[in-house]
Amino acid sequence: MDATAVELVAASNEETETMDDKVREFLESHHSAVMVTLKRDGRPHVTRISAGLVDGKLWSSGTQDRVRTKHLRRDPRCTLMVLDNDNPYSWMGLETTVRILDGAEAVDDNLALYRVLAGEPDDLQEYREAMVAERRLIYEFQVDRSYGQF
Repeated sequence: MDATAVELVAASNEETETMDDKVREFLESHHSAVMVTLKRDGRPHVTRISAGLVDGKLWSSGTQDRVRTKHLRRDPRCTLMVLDNDNPYSWMGLETTVRILDGAEAVDDNLALYRVLAGEPDDLQEYREAMVAERRLIYEFQVDRSYGQF
């Protein structure tokens, strides 16, 4: 991350997290989102994701070798656009700083997220093995600012 990005991240981390009750309520029932990370040259990289609140923290799953993981390791700033699949005019923008959780608890963290998004896996052992084989991790989004029509 270059010096300018470090200064911007430091400034955003000084702000108060913006996840009030209205934001939490929207996130509890809306899991589809577009994730925007920054390429080295500053251009945006977008991808469709699922995200959910786990113990009050906004998480999404990724892998060690995803392009977005590479971008976030260099520059942890990320913007999410959370979609309302039932109403195209309802959406939420979140400016965030991402922490990557990829330690020994990554399998259990992914299981907790899966349970929020989809319920219980059909075969728990198979699920755990897949998380290890895919080198899964969690993106934890610290919400710095929220806005939108939700």
